[in-house]
Amino acid sequence: MTQVVDHLAELTGFRDRDVMDVTLVMALRDLLEPESVAIYRTVGEPGQERWLTRAHLRAGDAVASADPLWAKPEALPLVATHPLRLEAMRTRSVTQVVEGGQWLYLFPIATERDVVGVIEILSTRRLGTGAQRMVSSVLRIYHNFQGLLDYSERDTLTGLLNRKTFDESFLKVLTEIPARPSAEHEAEDRRHDPATPHYVLGVIDIDHFKSVNDRFGHLIGDEVLLLLSRLMRGSFRFHDLLYRFGGEEFVVLMRCDEEVHAGEAFERLRVNTERYAFPQVGRITVSVGFTEVRAGDAPAAAFERADKAVYHAKGHGRNQVHNYAALVASGLIVEATQQGSDVEFF
Repeated sequence: MTQVVDHLAELTGFRDRDVMDVTLVMALRDLLEPESVAIYRTVGEPGQERWLTRAHLRAGDAVASADPLWAKPEALPLVATHPLRLEAMRTRSVTQVVEGGQWLYLFPIATERDVVGVIEILSTRRLGTGAQRMVSSVLRIYHNFQGLLDYSERDTLTGLLNRKTFDESFLKVLTEIPARPSAEHEAEDRRHDPATPHYVLGVIDIDHFKSVNDRFGHLIGDEVLLLLSRLMRGSFRFHDLLYRFGGEEFVVLMRCDEEVHAGEAFERLRVNTERYAFPQVGRITVSVGFTEVRAGDAPAAAFERADKAVYHAKGHGRNQVHNYAALVASGLIVEATQQGSDVEFF
């Protein structure tokens, strides 16, 4: 019993979801001593869902393995390749089968809204009723703690991440960006190092949103915000970080191979928004600005660059997507001389 309590204390001691998932599989391995424990989640659009490995730990492993946070969807297995996992999710119940003399157990992982994945346990021994009940109890605590994190980290209206979580995510991104090379070597280094990660920060602002609230009321305005958040989820990839910063302003933090790919994603959102028939309101458009995150960037500095591109879009007809670097290169806006900003996120 003491061992169970110790693991629960460790599990709820982290606010990082990646660490929580690793801690969960480590706890279940120590408590059950199976051949392996893994967490799989479904990601992607309906009809194209895939399995993302959040944490996988075998009996002799010192460290859990996982799919990269920025894995490309096409590199992940389709959900149809593992029907037993789907069955456990559909029935919301524990599924158990015998495979090659080993017992396979699948426990569904649920959120407040849906079942999002499974815990998969492979054991040479059959798990008794008490062991299965213990796993289910641990998962309930895990579920409850995840709910608390959602409450503190997500916007209550749209379900997107809130601005309180932005700085932490941004600083994680900075750890993956190598130090900026000297000017004469920068272009060459990028050409010869395709693995160098590129991160882009985009700011999205709804055009004339005040008039929506004035004409139709705040309830309809809230519906527009909710529907736009859904359009954002459909326009970006599952691992892109989507935030509501308040009011009609949204932020995207994404990894991409080139800035042009980011531009294509933001243009996709612009077109999807323009074509969508918002109930009662009709046509809504967005203005978007984005910038590449630079080594040593401050969150406010990157945000300010993207916001300047949004300001340019607003002043030149709205319903546009602009790249800050392209605007500077064309002389349409002037590059800031300082890497600081008076913008405060909190």
